[in-house]
Order: sequence, then C-alpha cells, then structure tokens
Amino acid sequence: MSMWSILRRKLATQPSSTSAFVFGRSTSTRGYSTTKVKEALLLGRGSKIVGNVGRNGFLGCPVSSKPVREAVSFFQRDSPIYVQNRSFSSDNGDLVDAVVPFMGESITDGTLATFLKKPGDRVEIDEPIAQIETDKVTIDVASPEAGVIQELVAKEGETVEPGTKIAVISKSGEGVSESHVAPSEDVPSQAASKPSAGKKKEDKEKPKEETSLPKPKAETSPPKRKAPSPPPPKALATEPQLPPKERERRVPMTRLRKRVATRLKDSQNTFAMLTTFNEVDMTNLMKLRSEYKDAFVEKHGVKLGLMSGFIKGAVSGLQNQPIVNAVIDGDDIIYRDYIDISIAVGTPKGLVVPVLRNADKMNFAEIEKAINTLAKKANDGSISIDEMAGGSFTISNGGVYGSLLSTPIINPPQSAILGMHSIVNRPMVVGGEIVSRPMMYIALTYDHRLIDGREAVFFLRRIKDVVEDPRRLLLDI
Repeated sequence: MSMWSILRRKLATQPSSTSAFVFGRSTSTRGYSTTKVKEALLLGRGSKIVGNVGRNGFLGCPVSSKPVREAVSFFQRDSPIYVQNRSFSSDNGDLVDAVVPFMGESITDGTLATFLKKPGDRVEIDEPIAQIETDKVTIDVASPEAGVIQELVAKEGETVEPGTKIAVISKSGEGVSESHVAPSEDVPSQAASKPSAGKKKEDKEKPKEETSLPKPKAETSPPKRKAPSPPPPKALATEPQLPPKERERRVPMTRLRKRVATRLKDSQNTFAMLTTFNEVDMTNLMKLRSEYKDAFVEKHGVKLGLMSGFIKGAVSGLQNQPIVNAVIDGDDIIYRDYIDISIAVGTPKGLVVPVLRNADKMNFAEIEKAINTLAKKANDGSISIDEMAGGSFTISNGGVYGSLLSTPIINPPQSAILGMHSIVNRPMVVGGEIVSRPMMYIALTYDHRLIDGREAVFFLRRIKDVVEDPRRLLLDI
C-alpha cells in the first residue's frame, strides 16, 4: 500500500476538528512547481504523522519560507491541493533568557558569586542582575531586555560557562506571582508538619483498652551494677589548650584569591628572585607637586601625585637597562620594545594589576588620569580582562598602607617589580649638616637568572636620580 493511500485513509477517518490536512501530489507539470520539504501533519488532536510531502505553488508566486506554525495556503482551480496550518500560541516571545557573557580569551568558566536581583524585581535593559567571579576579574551579567525577573535558574556558588542560562526575564511581567516571586520556606515545613499532627491525632484516638489490658509480668532479673568508669586522664600542665572547633569558621576561597595564590607560588618556584634596596630623598618631588598642584588641576582636571614621578623614573630606567624589561622564554630571551607598566591595586576582593599601556609615550597628566581611571574601575569591580592583560614591569606601592620596607614578588611573566614604601622624615647629612628629610625606601625584586646585580643596581639608581631631581627628565640626562 502506498504512502498516499495511508494518508488518505487516515484523514478520512478523522473528525471535523482536524487542524491541518494535506492532499496533493509531487509533480512539476501543469504550470506549477513543487518543493520537497519535511513537514509534520497535525491530524485531529494530538496525533502526528511525519512524512515527505509536496508543497505546491503557482509559477510566478514565491513559495513561503515561513515556519509551519504560520498559516500558509496555496490552491489551484484544477489542482486538488489545499494546505492549512494553525499557528502555535505558546511561543509569544515574552520570555527572554539571561546568559553568562563571553569572559575573555583565556577564561573558560567562572563562579556565580551573587545575584543582584531576585524573582519579581523589575530590571532595565543592560542592568546587572548577577556577578561572575573569574580568576582575574568580576564580571556583571546584564539583563538583555527590560522586564521582570521570573525565575533564577542557576544557584550561587555554581561554576558557569559562557552561554549558560542563569535567569528568565518576562518582558511583560505576566506570570510572575507573589507566591512564585518569594517562595516562603515555611510552607513546606507546615505541610510536613500536618502528617505528623495527623499521626498524633491517630495515636490519641486509639482505644485505651489496648493500654489498659493487663500485661503478663515478665520475669525480671535484678539490675546489674555497672562498673565505675575510670576517671578521665588529667591534662598535663605543659599541654597546649587549643580553642574549640566551634570558634572557627571555614570559608571557601574565591576564584580570584586562588588564582593569586597559585601565581605567587609559581613565581617563587620559577624565578631566582633577589631584592636590592635603595632610599630616595623626596624633597624636590614633593616641592614640585606643592608649587604646581593648583595650576596642574586647573589645566588638566586631575591632581598631581607622586606615582607619576616614579612611573616616569621607571620608564627612564627601563630605557637605560632594557634587560629589566625582557623575559626568559625557554632557552630564549624576549626583549620587549614597548613599555607597559602594571600598577598593583589592592581591592576588597583581592589584588588586581591593571596595565598602563605605552607609558613611555605619556606625560604626567596622562599618567595621572589613567591611574585614577584604572584604580576606580578596580575598586568598583568594573575593570575588564583586557585592561589587566600583558604588562612588562610592575610597580607596587605598599606605602599607602604604611609599609616601611618589603620584598615584593615578581608578577609573571615579567622579570622585575618595583616596591614603593611610606615616606618618613629621617635625619640625613646634607652639605655636612644634619637635616630632616622625607625619605622613602625603594626595593627592586628581579629574576637573577636574567638580570645581574649590576643592571639591577643601575636601574634602581636611575629611579633615585630622576625622583630626587625631576629636571633630569627635561634634559634627558
């Protein structure tokens, strides 16, 4: 029996409520064309027959390419072809999925740290609804459309990848009820308590005859006396008294903290690190800032700080000692012909290192503006992966926290890092006289496999000379 005979019999036995039916033949003659497509014939209620059927149209009339859900009908006077489809009403385009965005070339997944919105909250387009913690930065998941949060699909603490759905947003706000928005945790507990209450009632309604029936006395043996337990051993006086476990808290590490810990330990295991120190008289640089700070703010719109002076000094030192700007790669040495300065910034979530691109081509004002912008982004968590990628040399200013002296750890894949510290007035001998001067200790940690002590000391001396006498930058001496 042919396929068309089966279809005709099937259609002939269906009631009048048939929502879609197809009769026809696959041909290319008599003035009309035929395209073979894979369609589903909806027969009656719920039954489905899938087959290869011909969809026909007149020459000169384009055959519709719309989905089967949309009503399409073609007929010809002398052709027994009639197609009728009913569109589905379940897919009205009201619900939109919020998914994890692309997080960077080197980042494949992240941890869903927290939801900024809850079901039932109104959100606008591009408004953050969740935060994803990665190894390098915290990324916001923005709402693709304005609407109401209908459902949170993912859970906090889960590992998610780019494209993972975390929430469903209703553009119209329909279907979001109060019971669905804020489900109460007391409801299941109340429902669970009902069976227990019913059991108590059943126990109370049991006839008391069962309890009142005399029970046969069982032969009881006299109770045996338990042997006294030995007294607990007394703690020795020298034994340390550890605090109880109840006073300790175990908190999982964030991805950023784990990444920082791994990189720092890898740095210690890879580099032959050595630190050299020097001290800098900050008198002239502080005097320069004090004299021109008002005019600098008026012209450039940003305050003149001390950090720009050290960055200019580091740039001059890297130009004089290019080996400090290089890095070992296997059996080769890579010399970088650009200077990208990484600035270590401590944030509440961990240490981040944004990069100042092409610092050798920037003046004092451009450096101060870039530092302020990057520091603000780092503290509010809006800094991007691209703004932290790369870097050929790092500066860490522990002096803002009051550090007097430290040995910073190299930030791989770099070969050196400069540590700045707090400014302290100390007695110094100047021109044969003892005077009070604002002094700062500076430290350079470098990879001794690549950089010899001579180059490291010369580099640190260059920074000292430029900071103590900024006029050297103008004269290039």
